[in-house]
Amino acid sequence: MWPEAGHMALIMAAWVAVLQAVMPLWGSLSARRAGWQALARPLAVLQLALIMLAFGALWHAFVVHDFSVRYVAQHSNTLLPTPYRLSAIWAGHEGSLLLWVLMLALWSVAVAIFSKRLPQALVAQVLGVMGAVSVGFLVFILALSNPFARQFPAPAEGRDLTPLLQDPGLVIHPPMLYMGYVGLSVAFAFAMAALLSGRLDAAWARWARPWTVTAWGFLTLGIALGSWWAYYELGWGGWWFWDPVENASLMPWLVATALIHSLMVTDKRGQFKAWTVLLAIGAFALSLLGTFLVRSGVLTSVHAFATDPGRGVFILLFLVVVVGVSLALFAWRAPQWANASQPVAGSRESFLLLNSVLLVVAMAAVLLGTLYPLIIDALNLGKLSVGPPYFDRVFVPLMVPLLLAMVPGTAVPWHVARWAALRSIVVPGALALLMASAWATWGGAPQGAETVTTAGAWLTVMGGTLGGWIVLSGTWQIVQRWRLPGSPSWAWWGMHMAHLGVAVLVLGITGVKSFQVERDVRLGLGDSVTVAGVRYQLISVDNHLGPNYLALRAHLKLFEGAANGEQQVGALKPEKRRYASSAMPMTEAAIDRNLWRDRYVSMGEPLALEPPQWSFRIYHKPFVSWIWLGAVFMVLGGGLAALDRRYRQAPSAARALGAQADVGMGASGVRVAGPVPVVKGAVS
Repeated sequence: MWPEAGHMALIMAAWVAVLQAVMPLWGSLSARRAGWQALARPLAVLQLALIMLAFGALWHAFVVHDFSVRYVAQHSNTLLPTPYRLSAIWAGHEGSLLLWVLMLALWSVAVAIFSKRLPQALVAQVLGVMGAVSVGFLVFILALSNPFARQFPAPAEGRDLTPLLQDPGLVIHPPMLYMGYVGLSVAFAFAMAALLSGRLDAAWARWARPWTVTAWGFLTLGIALGSWWAYYELGWGGWWFWDPVENASLMPWLVATALIHSLMVTDKRGQFKAWTVLLAIGAFALSLLGTFLVRSGVLTSVHAFATDPGRGVFILLFLVVVVGVSLALFAWRAPQWANASQPVAGSRESFLLLNSVLLVVAMAAVLLGTLYPLIIDALNLGKLSVGPPYFDRVFVPLMVPLLLAMVPGTAVPWHVARWAALRSIVVPGALALLMASAWATWGGAPQGAETVTTAGAWLTVMGGTLGGWIVLSGTWQIVQRWRLPGSPSWAWWGMHMAHLGVAVLVLGITGVKSFQVERDVRLGLGDSVTVAGVRYQLISVDNHLGPNYLALRAHLKLFEGAANGEQQVGALKPEKRRYASSAMPMTEAAIDRNLWRDRYVSMGEPLALEPPQWSFRIYHKPFVSWIWLGAVFMVLGGGLAALDRRYRQAPSAARALGAQADVGMGASGVRVAGPVPVVKGAVS
């Protein structure tokens, strides 16, 4: 009866979510019902307990192979290894939605626990909005996506988990991505609470900042894990393909990044209030749009979960309701910001505004490339495919001014245009240009690479200069800051750590795009091929029996050095797998990694030749690991910023604390005269 218990728990959770959405919100709007506000926290905890019970019931069904549950029969079988059997709970549409509402309940309880210093009315409004979002998803699960639906008679064996998902990436990638997706609902809830109360001051921005940064960190980690998973699992050597579902996660990340910077200005200077609220609404709306794209069946992707139009219509209607109500509230409160002050040109606010606008424009470019083919198809105007060439020509040029604005955005002070502060970034910029030029000219591609074209050399110089400039300028600011009294805030360190991550990411992309080598070869036993100065020799090809698959495994040895003094530098064993439940072949790439390059081999099909030969694709990928190393730095930076203790204090106390840390220091690390509250450079 565990599945029935789980189903009943979901029904009860839906009713609790209704109470959480109605009673605290109504109590916050009525002075006579202040006691209803206090119900927000216990209702959030109760909803989490019920959803955890449902989640545990479905997990139990997977553990005991209860194939009378249709979802279990579709995504598991008795031969599936235990780790994948447990993570298969979120491998399909119904289970992934259950994971979504579990994450939403976890975020709600986190807000309830860590918001004890916030006004009770504000907490009631935030948790009420999150309860309303939970109602929508729980109704969706119960009406159209029940993971506990039974089937009789129960089959003796399940269909098995899709071979592509039988990977450790399934265990951690979806939970991290969903934590980011769902975490944006907290920023959305804070924005809605501010609109409901009419208090769009620095306080709500300060309280929303750590939640937004934390959600952004999880989303960054989830995207990076998905990119890494695709890189080593699909066997094509790529880390980003501009797939529509990849875009569905990138778009809310871009807007969330803009939101973080806009919240900073609203908190520090009380500006951009309307813009900040719109970004909070947009980030969450884009996470719902991603849910619609993945589950509606309107697109074809290896990442898509479902092809049920009814489900897509429900999510689309839910998206329309959420956005419509949000924008109606925004229009109601908009006249309050008619006379808002404008940023001074050349101040930090102006650079942060430019930063967030460019991020939104980049998101719009990705949105257009993702939805335009769907719109053309819906209007019966033909089939159109938008692929990497479009995004390379439109998205990449938008990143150049964005990166250019990053460095001065950390070097100039708040509120005033102190152009002299920019002098401190000129020398790092010139040095970065020289180093990038040397990299493009003498760093060179490895042996066997194609000749770098003039355009390619310019792109190498540009990417190297931008990445190097961010690193060198940030290092200079840190050195200058250590010469002053007081300790920088955690948010200041987090800002520089995250920007370092962006720089490392840019350098990694530049290196792999400029200097990678790719060869398609065919090898027989004992044959060799030299790629990027390394000789790959095929030693053997054997059958290998896995827990639920049969693989053809090649063994290649890698040699480096002159012909008379070669040394073995590694061995790789790529595989071509066929799973017991599916005839679809799966490629398992073999990768020899270090910090500076990857040697990557994927195995193709055997060729009908005598003696037998096999096709292989061999890559030499310089600096590719820097892409994910940069993401790690970005996540660490977000974590440091979210832990800043000023976010747990009232705005006035936090400003005083920030002023103590920034005594006598301008944004560029240079001592300045005048009152400290005017120039607070070390507070990010």
